[in-house]
Amino acid sequence: MKIIHAVAPLAFATLSITTPAAAQQATGNTAPEAVALPPALPPARDVAYPGTITLTIDATDTRRGVYAVTQTIPVAAGTRELTLLEPLWIPGGHSPRNSLALFAQIRFEADGKPLRWQRDDVQVNAFHLALPDGTKTVTARFVHTSPLQASEGRITMTQEMLNLQWEKMSLYPAGYYARRIQVVPQVKVPAGWSVFTALDGMSRQGDVVRWSKVDYATLVDSPIFAGLHAKSWDLGQNVKLDAVADDPRDLAIKPEHLETYRKLVTEATALFGARHFDHYDLMLALTDRMGGIGLEHHRSSENQMEPNTWVDWKEMDWDRNVMPHELVHSWNGKYRRPAELWTPEYQYPMRNSLLWVYEGQTQFWGLVLAARSGVQSKEVVLGALAAQAGRYSEGLPGRAWRSVEDTTYDPIINGRKALPHDSLTRGEDYYNEGALVWLEADQVIRQGTRGAKGLDDFARAFFGMRDGDWGELTYTFDDVVATLNGVYAYDWASFLRDRLYTPNAPAPLAGIEKAGYKLVWKDKPNPYTEGASKDRKTLDLTYSLGLAVNNEGEVTSAVWDGPAFDAGVVKGAKIVAVNATAYTPEVIKDAVVAAKTSNKPIELLVKRGEQYQTVPVTWNGGLRYPWLERAGSKDTGLDRLLAPKG
Repeated sequence: MKIIHAVAPLAFATLSITTPAAAQQATGNTAPEAVALPPALPPARDVAYPGTITLTIDATDTRRGVYAVTQTIPVAAGTRELTLLEPLWIPGGHSPRNSLALFAQIRFEADGKPLRWQRDDVQVNAFHLALPDGTKTVTARFVHTSPLQASEGRITMTQEMLNLQWEKMSLYPAGYYARRIQVVPQVKVPAGWSVFTALDGMSRQGDVVRWSKVDYATLVDSPIFAGLHAKSWDLGQNVKLDAVADDPRDLAIKPEHLETYRKLVTEATALFGARHFDHYDLMLALTDRMGGIGLEHHRSSENQMEPNTWVDWKEMDWDRNVMPHELVHSWNGKYRRPAELWTPEYQYPMRNSLLWVYEGQTQFWGLVLAARSGVQSKEVVLGALAAQAGRYSEGLPGRAWRSVEDTTYDPIINGRKALPHDSLTRGEDYYNEGALVWLEADQVIRQGTRGAKGLDDFARAFFGMRDGDWGELTYTFDDVVATLNGVYAYDWASFLRDRLYTPNAPAPLAGIEKAGYKLVWKDKPNPYTEGASKDRKTLDLTYSLGLAVNNEGEVTSAVWDGPAFDAGVVKGAKIVAVNATAYTPEVIKDAVVAAKTSNKPIELLVKRGEQYQTVPVTWNGGLRYPWLERAGSKDTGLDRLLAPKG
């Protein structure tokens, strides 16, 4: 796909423009015409970059949160122009992301002499350099500044740990496939810190860590976690669990809990029947100081959980799905990747149309493997499925106008920002609604083959081929349909299009029902919702008053056309009192319960801005929370799906 709106390297000349007089003659009023866009940036070629780049990062300034970068880039004889790019479209991000605002003190040198540079005025992640005759080496020096508070972006460095992502603190030459650019990386970390990454050939001298020469695509796919409080465990099968923590006490995982991660690796291998990595690092930050993350890579993953997730194992059961999810991505998303999501380098736009496979089926398998391994309890996994089933059956009016497939563009459209009326606009529902559709597909196969096959067979056929190959194998919609038909002949194209490409499709409950369960409503939260609400200090009243509220009374969401919304309560308002009693979570819950036997509305004293208003909310259905219950036999299709296999 040609990039048609990029500025050519060294486009310093003044561009012609239609004169005001000519425009005035044509229209009668002064009306400028558009300036023509210059030629595009150099297209990526599948040829080797001439020479090896060295990338040196000093990550020791944890007090100020600064990474100091020096990058040495050889250039071929006779090169007069060089364009360097900061990566934009990163695999797994599903949208153009860059950290250019965090770049500072940018300087370039040619063989040690200062160089003038110009930022591209259209593709602002590109830097154009005019090189003197005979230039052999260009050196780039700059700092990357980690956010210091969440309002500035994701914090990547604290005084106890860091998460170094190479693409955020490196540049690469335009015109080449990323896999054809060779780099030798080196990082200096604070004294005594442990360093974890999937990169090969690590050597350490003091606090300076080096790795073998690697292509830039693999480098970008191999981030670092490092920290003062750290520990690593061998999970077997060339898989390690590497953890850093705010406090060393948070690393005290019990042996029986550590065993669930070993079972996770075993269950994943049994599911896919092949592996597409030579070794793998499950990297984890147990922190509430560094920013949260769950990001897939081919031979590793970046994960964050709350500091007490291992120590308070039962209470934090709800928080542990990120690692099964990201592990699945090594097969689904990294090895097998939608054709329109594979790009030769990081300026080339990605198209997200098949994220309901990439993320939706990963969400499905992440839940299944969590239950099979014991990383999460079956009860919590059922609670998570119930939470989504409830959301799509009652809590998401945006389904009436927007399809699941259209939400795959949401990372690009919205950039994962908070929205004022997210129940109407929808969000990235290709994750969870996609998972429920794949649950139905599993049950269609199981019923059609009388239990002989299931989606496990699709996973082996589609993701488990070519054991030991850790390249990338792309696919299309037709490839998905063909593999499904190879497992069980069915009209899979219509099945997927009806559920994923059609607005106002029926609520995705068929998989749950075919699997022998049903969605029911109770007056107490299921284990997943209860754990998440307790830890987040929120109260979920989505299916009663149509809102969620935190412990201070601030409304964190309001369902479009829900009882509270229709009364005028919106996100951001603060509930000060309930029926003339000062707000607490217990007070509002008691009011909802009492309203079941009363004809009176629940009166909320609401503060919005500087105004107070008494708002009557009519609701007499009591507290309601979604649960999944068996519809009959104790041994159901869903029970068998979630049972250990490895």
